[in-house]
Amino acid sequence: QVQLVESGGGLVQAGGSLRLSCAASGNIFGFYAMGWYRQAPGKQRDMVATITNGGTKVYADSVKGRFTISRDSAKNTVYLQMNSLKSEDTAVYYCARRVAPTTAFGSWGQGTQVTVSS
Repeated sequence: QVQLVESGGGLVQAGGSLRLSCAASGNIFGFYAMGWYRQAPGKQRDMVATITNGGTKVYADSVKGRFTISRDSAKNTVYLQMNSLKSEDTAVYYCARRVAPTTAFGSWGQGTQVTVSS
């Protein structure tokens, strides 16, 4: 059973930066893709950024130019560098993996809270 553990969340002022980490218990290159999602109070969980095992990255429009997804295969870890944070980025951030192009993201981690104060 794959386990994903997020870390790196916290409280930051608007305009600041945070880097989230997602440590996987298995080889992340065994998955088709890894992704970061977020869920704000009272809202649905939305995709933030994804990266395939081929290195293709996809970002939500709201974070393009501010967030960067990356991975470290040696550490089986995926990162989300978040710059120029805004209050609307406040949410619980989750990591997930996708085993194949035809499957949904799953094996959700416990999430890490990001709070941006204005």
